Amino acid sequence: MHDEHLTTEPSLACDAAPSIPRGRKEQTVNPSFELGRIAGIRIGVNWSWLVVFALIVWSLAVGVFPSQNPGLSDGAYIAMALAAALVFFASLLLHELGHARQARREGMEIEGITLWLFGGVAQFKGAFPSAGAEFRVAIAGPLVSLGLGVLFVLLAAFAGLPNAVDGVVAWLGYINLTLLAFNLLPALPLDGGRVLRSALWYFRGDLAWATRVAADVGRAFGFLFIATGIALLIFQGSFSGAWLAFIGWFLLQAATAEARYIATRQALDGLRVRDLMVRDPATVEADLSLGQFMDEVAWSKRYTTYPVVDHGRPVGLLAFRSVAAVPRDEWDRRRVRDSMIPHEGVPLLDEDEAAIDALAKLSASDVNRGLVVENGHLAGLLSITDLARALEVGRPSRRAKV
Repeated sequence: MHDEHLTTEPSLACDAAPSIPRGRKEQTVNPSFELGRIAGIRIGVNWSWLVVFALIVWSLAVGVFPSQNPGLSDGAYIAMALAAALVFFASLLLHELGHARQARREGMEIEGITLWLFGGVAQFKGAFPSAGAEFRVAIAGPLVSLGLGVLFVLLAAFAGLPNAVDGVVAWLGYINLTLLAFNLLPALPLDGGRVLRSALWYFRGDLAWATRVAADVGRAFGFLFIATGIALLIFQGSFSGAWLAFIGWFLLQAATAEARYIATRQALDGLRVRDLMVRDPATVEADLSLGQFMDEVAWSKRYTTYPVVDHGRPVGLLAFRSVAAVPRDEWDRRRVRDSMIPHEGVPLLDEDEAAIDALAKLSASDVNRGLVVENGHLAGLLSITDLARALEVGRPSRRAKV
């Protein structure tokens, strides 16, 4: 499945979703390496995909194909398993491309597609522009899976393929249709959950309410899967019970994240970076020695982080802890630029940028702070703390200069 806001699908399920900010970066599925681009869309693979790929190959080679296609050699079963697993993940990729291509038609910006533990996730920037757009994006993936499933079933039934090839094609038809059925469960963030939310959103015109309802349904499915999985594990000793419980846990976490995202988006609705940023923050010149920085800046203006400028242009951030980590006898020999975080590693923000988009950028960064830049010059500094304060009070008060 897929998600965000992240969406992902279990056992080989997939889903689509806009990028959503999260407080914990581990909730984001990042590619371990990139495979390339298809129709301009970045395709990546997370390391967890390799684990599932190996498990699928093993289960098909030692269990599924020997029982369904007896009489073949061990080498044949391994070859069948490898071919089936590769085509299956290609099917997942096509499923995600269905979401991504439709999202592009709806005017959404696509960050990329990543294959990972639960299949695939298509990530978009921003929110769905309308209930109809979410429905069309959500249903596009399942339609691809339906087409693939029907195609493979027809090939297996009427093409008269060799026994080994027929076994692979038949399994691909079965697994794509199973994936389709699972994805259409009305549990956010699965595709079916997004279809449910889009319908509720359309008829009531309230995205927040629709999200709460769809997320509650998603959590209910999560608890059901966990309970069923534990029961299978305890009473039947079935490994599939552990996998089902793990899927349930994923649904529980992902549904909660969806609801949290909408609440965050509502709290920051209408706010821009300019409303929350610290204007004219205390800065430090890149060519100052660390000793000069301590004497001329830090002594009178004590902050945890300082924007670094070079002839007025922002070039990075200096964390006070980075200076403290340098031996005192080296302060006069080391320059600020030697200890700063260069601007390539710092989120760059625009004053007119939506606060929710800035939150996504800061959450994805280890720095948790962003430089607000206008026409190449520093306009301000925005931190996660500033955004958290806005979430707590609802609306910002005017910030004093520092």
